[in-house]
Amino acid sequence: MRPEDRRREIIETLIEEGSASLDALATRFAVSKMTIHRDLDELEADGLLRKVRGGATIEASGQFESDFRYRARLASDEKRRIAAKAAEFVEPGMSLMLDDGSTSEALAPFLIEKRPLTVITNSLALMTALSGAAGIELLSLGGTYSEKFNGFFGVLTENALAGLRADAVLLSSSSIKGRSAFHQNQEVLAVKRRMIASSQRRYLMADRQKFGRTALHLFADLKEFDGVVTNRGLPEGTDEALRQDGIPLYYAEET
Repeated sequence: MRPEDRRREIIETLIEEGSASLDALATRFAVSKMTIHRDLDELEADGLLRKVRGGATIEASGQFESDFRYRARLASDEKRRIAAKAAEFVEPGMSLMLDDGSTSEALAPFLIEKRPLTVITNSLALMTALSGAAGIELLSLGGTYSEKFNGFFGVLTENALAGLRADAVLLSSSSIKGRSAFHQNQEVLAVKRRMIASSQRRYLMADRQKFGRTALHLFADLKEFDGVVTNRGLPEGTDEALRQDGIPLYYAEET
């Protein structure tokens, strides 16, 4: 097996399992542990995994965000319910911005029910899901494609957003602590911030597992949003603290 093929298979393994030991990978691919070490070094340098003691993981940390395919597998039912609730803020005829998050991807079938809509996105998954749908005017944002995030980012994306205005934006965040949202990646963060600046109404979608955690870069104060759409069962005291700060919370369980 060529090194590039083996490294791709290593990522596929981590997407399925979340993490794997050095010994298990060496056995699986019938190579030495030193070869696997070199593979993991290359993949970590590309930002595709995290090396940990005795192996590697694709699970998120404060400095590392997971591959979009792995994130899409996590709390998928909760994300679908959050997407259904967030779609209640969408009305036919609106222009809507959506980011590359896995919760945003879950919005696709609910948006089709809200046609006609103008949808502006940097998410290739959403472009694929909505392309050809009658009543959906799809504006795809250009830029540099990221396989890890399955979306487009960079100067071209940000410049395109600077010339657009939308009725509303629905965004996701990797973590929330107190009344602050965070993300690990600067390029992803820059697009999210530009979407906020280009939209009249703003809603943040975040499943309950994202609360009580931070990441490397501050994304936004929750006060910047017209509402946060999440699940019941937030960490103890979170609901009350956010409401006292004037943050509107909308629960997926309440339709």
